[in-house]
Amino acid sequence: MQDLAPMRRALISVSDKTGLVDLGKALAARGVELLSTGGTAKALRDAGLEVKDVSEITNFPEMMDGRVKTLHPMVHGGLLALRDNDTHVQAMEEHGIVAIDLLVVNLYPFEAALARGADYEEMIENIDIGGPAMIRASAKNHGFTTTIVDVEDYDALLAELEANEGQTTYGFRQKMAQNAYARTAAYDAAVSNWMAGAAGVETPRRRAFAGQIKQTLRYGENPHQSAAFYVDGADRPGVSNFVQHQGKELSYNNINDTDAAFELVSEFLPKDGPACAIIKHANPCGVARGETLIEAYQRAFDCDRTSAFGGIIALNQVLDGATAEKISEIFTEVVIAPGADDEAKEIFAKKKNLRLLTTTGLADAGSAGLAFKQVSGGILVQDRDNGMMTLEQLKVVTKVAPTQQELEDLLFAWKVAKHVKSNAIVYAKNGATVGIGAGQMSRVDSTRIAARKSQDMAEVLGLKEPTVMGSVVASDAFFPFPDGLLTAAEAGATAVIQPGGSMRDDEVIKAADEAGLAMVFTGQRHFRH
Repeated sequence: MQDLAPMRRALISVSDKTGLVDLGKALAARGVELLSTGGTAKALRDAGLEVKDVSEITNFPEMMDGRVKTLHPMVHGGLLALRDNDTHVQAMEEHGIVAIDLLVVNLYPFEAALARGADYEEMIENIDIGGPAMIRASAKNHGFTTTIVDVEDYDALLAELEANEGQTTYGFRQKMAQNAYARTAAYDAAVSNWMAGAAGVETPRRRAFAGQIKQTLRYGENPHQSAAFYVDGADRPGVSNFVQHQGKELSYNNINDTDAAFELVSEFLPKDGPACAIIKHANPCGVARGETLIEAYQRAFDCDRTSAFGGIIALNQVLDGATAEKISEIFTEVVIAPGADDEAKEIFAKKKNLRLLTTTGLADAGSAGLAFKQVSGGILVQDRDNGMMTLEQLKVVTKVAPTQQELEDLLFAWKVAKHVKSNAIVYAKNGATVGIGAGQMSRVDSTRIAARKSQDMAEVLGLKEPTVMGSVVASDAFFPFPDGLLTAAEAGATAVIQPGGSMRDDEVIKAADEAGLAMVFTGQRHFRH
């Protein structure tokens, strides 16, 4: 296997013309012959470069609206031929095949068409055939050919040629080949997943996942774990497409927690008023609505001030100066919002370690999508939990019906419970959480922990009674026994929202009636493991 491979001939066929002319000029200056097709050839010629059409070497015209142009032995022979194999060399000489030393291809913009919601026929036309075929051929023969599929690798290619007198090293070609196969794999994943949706195939026999690196991380959840952040190209506001205005680079845990915070706050539409969610270790420690953003933040903070220290704050409206000033009073890792005014940015600029992120809007909490989790030897795949609930869908099952205020608080608590690790218990009052119990093996324990947090905060706030008194309570899954429900009643809750569906629903309803509680069933649960 030779290390250095000379570059005499390049085939360039790109959809994205960014940097094309500069690359073509640099290659031509090194005496590299340029082969090309269609719009790429035109762009190079318009820049004054000499270009040979692929049809000149195939002796076959482009046809079928460009669907057939590079699928030809003269092209693939030039890419695949082993230069040190006498049989291959003899075949090239016999059939007049010229060696192609460099392939530069980026594919039809299928992902871009998908992102903008193109119709079925347009999506089909954006499935590239010749491009992936050439990429795979060239990458397979990386002992001799160099394959470039990303615009951002043009400079690296030119630097490689400069360092090696117009040649590329085996290590460089191997690295580019790996990247090439990853590109075609990601492309095929996008096509196959789109087609599964278009064909109504919910559980395809094979499911492909792909992502493009956004950043390499210092480490994962712990320092001994390596990590990186990949994005899937989905056009959905959130941690994959934020703008970072200041602060240190985000860590693995920062990204995970920020995603949890932003997804939660996105449950509350800006038109319905300001809302704030504070997250610690992927669980909410305070969520609230308010007349103003600063009020929403303060009410969320007052749910659990201890846990909020070093947390992640998500807002559903543009961050203003007054709220930024208030947030600055304690240490916060990340603040994410759909925008921030100049005053807020100036205030946060004094906090070097605080990361300020802005997005183009909120995520659509009801949008469809897939969620997946790795397990030993496989991947669990499910629909994103986009379940929503309205007042009209609630079923009152007790003798006492909730008041209007209790109904509003029940829906609020239910939205929050959707984002709390199971077993999840959320107490809320007047549009703010007053106690959250998360991730316990027993629902009764979650109920007690949430109430205890309320008691602790009452002491901090100098209140005469726990904030949980007169609250409502949400449970992400049904109460299997009356004990959890009665524990919530003893803590001070007056109304309950839960899915229902237990074998002992009648016992639980009876216990609620005897305790004077109002209770509604949703018929939908929100486990979050």
